[in-house]
Amino acid sequence: MRRLRVRAHACWKGVRTLAHIATGLLTIVFVFPKLSESQREERIQAWAQELLARLAIKIIAIGCPPAHGPVLLAANHISWLDIVVMHAARHCRFVSKADVRHWPLIGTLATAAGTLFIERESRRDAMRVVHHMAERLVAGDILAIFPEGTTSNGVDLLPFHANLFQAAIAANAPVIPVALQFVSANGERSLAPCYIDDDTLLGSLWRTLCTPGISAVVTFGEPQLSQGRERRIWAADVRSAIVGMRGPI
Repeated sequence: MRRLRVRAHACWKGVRTLAHIATGLLTIVFVFPKLSESQREERIQAWAQELLARLAIKIIAIGCPPAHGPVLLAANHISWLDIVVMHAARHCRFVSKADVRHWPLIGTLATAAGTLFIERESRRDAMRVVHHMAERLVAGDILAIFPEGTTSNGVDLLPFHANLFQAAIAANAPVIPVALQFVSANGERSLAPCYIDDDTLLGSLWRTLCTPGISAVVTFGEPQLSQGRERRIWAADVRSAIVGMRGPI
């Protein structure tokens, strides 16, 4: 009986979530063309906060999110939810792998949020994106990257790829380490939102819907300037900072 109640509640949350996503798509088509950039950013942040509420995920922000750019946020990567969580804490423009653009629903939402897409296999495209990132940083944007390059289980961090840190060096912009964690109701690390290995998006979503009491913890570290560090050393230092910020659970 309890399992049936959990599944029924999960289905109800899922219906409300899909309805909110549909509302977001309609907003993109009919409302966004009439809004200024700052108004769009406000809408995106409010939409992300409401999406988490419908998923029954509490967001806990620790530290100070940047009030303005230029700044590059570098975060560990656990789930498809990470982008929503970071938007809810502080609107930013993400750099993402190009195939996300073609994901149903998510691709449309990511494009509308100003995501910069990169072809991982193309060195030339990586250089183009780094150049574009530097331009946007100079213009005062807040950009966000997942330097692991893919999702991990949230317990251990993968090595950081350093290429995109070159944009912050070129623009003389700070990097803020951001630690992401999902925590269960009893205070332990939750693996429910993970999206790794053979996980499917629907499978990860269903686990998340069926798991009550999840909190998304977003910890903003202190801004770092390169101070002469080359990108690989800087990326390793930012990774170490994130490991330290997460701490044991």
